[in-house]
Amino acid sequence: MKIAFFDTKDYDIASFTRFGKERDIQFKFYETRLNADTCDLARGFDGVCVFVNDDLNSEVIEKLYAMGIKIIALRCAGYNNVDVKACFGKIHVVRVPAYSPYAVAEHTMALLLTSVRRIHKAYNRTKDFNFSLSGLTGFDLHGKTVGVIGTGKIGKIFIDICRGFGMRVIAYDKYPSPGYDYVSLDELFSESDIISLHCPLSEETYHIIGEESIGKLKKGVIILNTSRGALIDADALLDGIKRRIVGAACLDVYEEESDLFFHDFSGHIVEDDTLARLISMPNVIVTSHQAFLTEEALDNIADTTTKNLADFERGEHLENELCYQCGRVDDCRKNRPYRCF
Repeated sequence: MKIAFFDTKDYDIASFTRFGKERDIQFKFYETRLNADTCDLARGFDGVCVFVNDDLNSEVIEKLYAMGIKIIALRCAGYNNVDVKACFGKIHVVRVPAYSPYAVAEHTMALLLTSVRRIHKAYNRTKDFNFSLSGLTGFDLHGKTVGVIGTGKIGKIFIDICRGFGMRVIAYDKYPSPGYDYVSLDELFSESDIISLHCPLSEETYHIIGEESIGKLKKGVIILNTSRGALIDADALLDGIKRRIVGAACLDVYEEESDLFFHDFSGHIVEDDTLARLISMPNVIVTSHQAFLTEEALDNIADTTTKNLADFERGEHLENELCYQCGRVDDCRKNRPYRCF
């Protein structure tokens, strides 16, 4: 197979080249993102490999289909950037549902610990030989209540980590699992000292942390988001911080990140005023969508993506194919283990 690989980063090339060679898949690596202006680069290929910030709207889908693209391989779990309904009957779409839930859950806890124990501030100080403890007072996580929204694989691992710290865990999920203390969203908002988002982005979860919900939060709450940027209304979050409702925010994703994250803008003026103000806040930590970035995750992403492609080429069942009827892999209305079309 010949696959056009879009939005390439340096860390992608080694693992995809290695696994591609094992499965007789040739990748052409492009740094540019896939969108309506760049999709002609895919001409002559069997499929495309894309990431979270590639834009596969209906226009792009139609162009790809017209040039003979048979498969879209997402090297990520989220697929809100793909018009799956436009793909039905034309192009198969596969994804990587779980590349390393431990990586994301551990990064979430790292952000929380950094925030509450002021690790980032202490690091900057001691680099200048400033060993003062003024302003570095944190608090114990033991005994605190953490509200976890979304109890998929990542959410469950994060819950296990929190339980290891002796924290009380409450959760909200549309599809509850046994063994967890589920409450309503309003209860979670009012009772949680810490809220961590681990749910997919959908119409229901869009701006789940917004102006209305921030008014229901416990004063001083810490908000963690390593899932999808648009789960949080960034302007409402900024207002909540200024009103002293939100005590701290730790963000690995941001609603308008597509033109910023994964690029070096040091020395440039960033025109996103909301992000600039958030980063300037002393109680906000922003990392650049790096929660997934471990050696194990990169290998798992390349392994699963190339297996998805090889299974397609051999005409086999696509374990990780997205369901076009309902937009979900779970509870698919079509009779598995057959392809959607």
